[in-house]
Amino acid sequence: MKKWQAILAAMVLALGPAAAWAQRYGAGDVEVEVIGDRGGALPEYPLRREERPGIYKAYLEARRNERYSIRVRNRTDRRIGVVIAVDGRNIISGARSELAADERMYVLGPREQETYEGWRSGKNRVNRFYFTEAGESYAESWGDSSAMGVIAVAAFQEVSRAWDREGDRYNAQRGSRAPSPEAAPSASAPRRSAEPGTGYGETEWSPSRQVEFSPERRPFSQFFIKYVWRDTLCRQGVIECDRGERRPSRNRFWDDSNDQFAPPPPRRDRYEGEKWR
Repeated sequence: MKKWQAILAAMVLALGPAAAWAQRYGAGDVEVEVIGDRGGALPEYPLRREERPGIYKAYLEARRNERYSIRVRNRTDRRIGVVIAVDGRNIISGARSELAADERMYVLGPREQETYEGWRSGKNRVNRFYFTEAGESYAESWGDSSAMGVIAVAAFQEVSRAWDREGDRYNAQRGSRAPSPEAAPSASAPRRSAEPGTGYGETEWSPSRQVEFSPERRPFSQFFIKYVWRDTLCRQGVIECDRGERRPSRNRFWDDSNDQFAPPPPRRDRYEGEKWR
């Protein structure tokens, strides 16, 4: 299998000898938190429905102009790779993300934790994440609103150990890939303000270096955190609203409990070809 390069924010860990995988990991072996300006984890509201194994979904309240970071903890005894996408864009390359194994990713050592503060804009710098209107977001600047308001993380096991010669600390990113041509900026893209997005904030120092890492084809764990304004959490009944806050009825086009496919029409005589009565 071809070995891909990865880029990491620096730390120092002493690593043991390589060993064969003894188990398959799941969502509980990785922890993902969104950290606010004050350094604490922002509260999450998990969806109360069953999902496929290894998938975690939750709501989170976004606060306008608040900077945030994404903290990922590897609870396993092996290195893992994590593809992180905000509003559908890979936070290292800026390209449209499918949370795939061939994307640029960060690498975490055994039992390691790392905090990612922004879009990687250079080997030693990032531009901070902050909550803003969707129309002012980084993704919208590329004309891409396909995954607006979602922080997504996919964790991959390593196929074979590829140790960094320098030995200890690694924060990794896969081979260079620029944003895809179809995601070119659109000056005429409509401004959207009904929902939040993530902006491309001020530059901060964030050293990184490349390592070798060979991921498996499929992630063993995926996280999807949908951040929304407070009034949306209130409207959907995710949180209890204070007295005086408006709480509209549920939206018939957005019901988290409806996870079914479209049934066939109840009566065939109600339509003729493509023309509905």
